[in-house]
Amino acid sequence: MKYILEGLDCANCAAKIERELNKVEGLSNASVNFATRAATLDPEFEAKAQEIINRIEPGVKLLPAEEAGKPGNRPSIEEENENSKRHLIRIIATTLLFIGGMIFKQVLHNTPYAFGEYMVFMSAYLLVGGPVVWKAVKNIRRGQVFDENFLLTVATAGAIAIHQIPEAVGVMLFFAVGEFFQDLAVNCSRRSISALMDVRPDCANLVIDGKSRKVSPEEVTVGQLIEVKPGEKVPLDGVVVEGSSFVDTSALTGESIPRRVEPGEEILSGVINGSGLLKVKVTRKFKESSVSKILELVENAASRKAPTEKFITRFAGWYTPAVVFGAVAVAIVPPLVIPQATFAEWIYRALILLVISCPCALVISIPLGYFGGVGGASRAGILVKGANFLDALTRVHTAVFDKTGTLTKGVFKVSRVVTKNGFTEDEVLRWAAMAEVHSSHPIAKSVLEAYKGEVDPGKVKEYQEIKGHGVKATVGGKTILAGNDRLLHVEGVKHDDCDVAGTVVYVAVDGVFAGYLIIADEIKEDTAQALAQLKKLGVKQTVMLTGDDKNVAARVAQAVGVDTYFAELLPQDKVSKVEEIEKDLRTNNDAKLVFVGDGINDAPVITRADIGVAMGALGSDAAIEAADVVLMDDSPSKLAKAIQIARYTRKIVTQNIVFALGVKGLFVALGVLGLATLWEAVFADVGVALIAIFNATRTLRYARVSS
Repeated sequence: MKYILEGLDCANCAAKIERELNKVEGLSNASVNFATRAATLDPEFEAKAQEIINRIEPGVKLLPAEEAGKPGNRPSIEEENENSKRHLIRIIATTLLFIGGMIFKQVLHNTPYAFGEYMVFMSAYLLVGGPVVWKAVKNIRRGQVFDENFLLTVATAGAIAIHQIPEAVGVMLFFAVGEFFQDLAVNCSRRSISALMDVRPDCANLVIDGKSRKVSPEEVTVGQLIEVKPGEKVPLDGVVVEGSSFVDTSALTGESIPRRVEPGEEILSGVINGSGLLKVKVTRKFKESSVSKILELVENAASRKAPTEKFITRFAGWYTPAVVFGAVAVAIVPPLVIPQATFAEWIYRALILLVISCPCALVISIPLGYFGGVGGASRAGILVKGANFLDALTRVHTAVFDKTGTLTKGVFKVSRVVTKNGFTEDEVLRWAAMAEVHSSHPIAKSVLEAYKGEVDPGKVKEYQEIKGHGVKATVGGKTILAGNDRLLHVEGVKHDDCDVAGTVVYVAVDGVFAGYLIIADEIKEDTAQALAQLKKLGVKQTVMLTGDDKNVAARVAQAVGVDTYFAELLPQDKVSKVEEIEKDLRTNNDAKLVFVGDGINDAPVITRADIGVAMGALGSDAAIEAADVVLMDDSPSKLAKAIQIARYTRKIVTQNIVFALGVKGLFVALGVLGLATLWEAVFADVGVALIAIFNATRTLRYARVSS
């Protein structure tokens, strides 16, 4: 279950909370994301989780996501702005005192016992550093020692003790300024993420007795009529019953070209109506609607962390204590072993290490970078269910595709009817239509559309769907077979047309071959381009799997440019084939296999692959539920786009890791050598965090800019 951690404003604390939660049995899979303030955990352990949170960060409330969104629970933008103003006022007041103290430093120092100097600088110190010191004291009482508040308090107290008072004030002031801009950057990023997810409709115009009234989308039930005015978001999935218009689907699919909808056509929630007034009959409740599923998928993505995120969380646990103990060693050992070395000099150097020992730059920017990548992908019409899958996409070696509905449109039409043994075209079509009346397969639908006569499902008895072969049914006392060539061989029906080119439905009546239907299916416009893009991105192998016959598979494979294809496969055969291909990749642990499919029979293969990808707009619910990535507009080229976004996100994350650790490592060395000051150490801490955050936000914009 998803929760919101209200009041959480410390990235390192978020990492600590997650580590402590994971130590408790039943909460070992709990996840905390500072970028969204979201936590995912078992509701059975909510009370225990709140107890742990109270110990680490009192004042942070664990609220169920639905409650957190209610007025009074979530801080408003006005409240956040008010907090920022108060913070800014303290910074300005401290700056004025600090500047005045530095200008008149000698005069103040010459007062009895340097009282004037202490009065001005300590006032400035307490004004901006008081909250930090108070937090440190409270945390120590709770046993939480190694946090940035304690480290800054010790470092600046040490500076005051060796009479470096202006430097202690300067450190606290610089830290406060950095924190101010850091909070602004994080809040800006959170709002950007919220904007990316801003597809949720606020209300629906429910039509009752010819009049419309505004209601919450949750109040509308299936079968009711809603009105969608020009410029409004469609609140629920449904079918257009009146009016026509162009709709903007970019929020769902990432495509900027408007799509025309007319009466009888399906329309999805989250799209924006253009110029026409539409009346829509609702087909799904709000919780089951497209927009609700999208929001749930993207928001829950934060709970599935990439290996890099997990490493950073563990790294933060030992990095700070290691640097602190190193600082203690720097303060004590050199004065004891180096001639003429003084404790004051080496304590100052140790204080520099304390200031830069907080891993905030990493624990903020890494999750923010990944979440930005997931959010940016969603705006491009690609739903990635977790940062771990985004990370896996960077290492795709082999891309395996289903054929029908994935590489081809899956929109079938009967192009020709061939008769045998005295049957007429109308009879062949009628028997095929009767046999296929209960099937949901696209080929079955094309047969029913081609037959112009009336089909009574009540006359169909003993209907049996034979996976990978076709259907068998009893109609009017006759046994009807409709399927592929293999079905006739299994049933022992004599026929001489085994190698017909194209997709073919063979028909037999009471064991007599009646003829066959040739079904046409078009290749999607961007299929060949998609496969070419994957090759450019370094994908080594592309494979097509299909249950269709070899002739059709060969024709499609040649047209689209796949490296290898396997035809006449049953659903279980597809799983076996993917497992065979994966075995060949096991020599390279980094190599990943991605499978792209759309039908319900693809769900087992999607689950089995390293990365399962489903076609979302036309794909079955089973395939979408099983998938790790969903392509909302059914375009194969979106797979290449997903890989590009994943690699860009990984590049940003790597930049932040190298930059943060590199700068901190440099300042550790400079501090030990006596070549860095406390001021510079603060930049190594807060400044690096700020730069890393701004760098991470680039992932939010990449999908749009690169489109």
